[in-house]
Amino acid sequence: MTASKGTLFKAAPLAFVFLWSTGWISARAAIIDSDPLTFLATRFALAIVVFGLVLVAVGATFPKRGEDYLHAFAAGALLHSLYLGGVWYAIGEGIPAGLSAVIAALQPIMTAMLAPALISERVTARQWLGIAAGFGGIMLVLMPKMLTVPVDQFPQWRLALIVNLLAMASVTLGTFYQKRFLPSGDLRTTAFLQYVGALPLVVLAAYILEPMRLTLSWTSVATMVWSVLAISLGAVLLLLWLIRNGAVSRAATLIYLVPPAAALQAWLLFGETLSMLQIGGIALTVAGVALTVSRSKSA
Repeated sequence: MTASKGTLFKAAPLAFVFLWSTGWISARAAIIDSDPLTFLATRFALAIVVFGLVLVAVGATFPKRGEDYLHAFAAGALLHSLYLGGVWYAIGEGIPAGLSAVIAALQPIMTAMLAPALISERVTARQWLGIAAGFGGIMLVLMPKMLTVPVDQFPQWRLALIVNLLAMASVTLGTFYQKRFLPSGDLRTTAFLQYVGALPLVVLAAYILEPMRLTLSWTSVATMVWSVLAISLGAVLLLLWLIRNGAVSRAATLIYLVPPAAALQAWLLFGETLSMLQIGGIALTVAGVALTVSRSKSA
């Protein structure tokens, strides 16, 4: 392994966690002035334009086989349309971000359970211990927010909760699909084609479910710029790189770090308090992720 690639292996997970964690704040900011699916569809369309310009500028290569295009479109539907669309719909319906984050935290567990059957990836006892510790840490971090969720709201959120759970399952399957059917090729081209495949489904959902309100304001424009450049381009490219260059179960476990990272951002940006219990939960989550993603010396 070269020094530059070794540096990338160390920096990529941290950069991904930071960029991905800003998606929760972006979603909350976006729904102030716009309908969530309409905002998301616009974000995907702009990502296609920006990616297209980048691909032309660098002379990126496109797949030669038609089936590779279909695989990229299918992966885009799973990773972007159904996952992000489901999460944003749920948040737009009033699901608290903390509750949505707990549902998202089920992804590493589901990934570890399916990995042996779908891609013959062995999950060791040490990794299972790390997954369990990470989930326990997440619960400690989010417990204060969860205790404020009104129980009588759950019947009203029934559909939104189901959609959120399906979204979590979709990103899990999308991760396996990406690993199995798109193991090579230019990641920039792959990401571009995924957005091409994702856009029609989100536009259709927005047309059916929303009045398609998109209000231009300083908040919505700034949120859109960040969402397109930092999340749709930066975070997604890092996610695809992590999936391609490592075990799926290890890459999925990084999702555990997203809620603690978002909590730290809220503490720094908005002055939200962090209790000793939450700080302990963050430490437990980090330890669990480190236990899961660490490689043996022979590897």
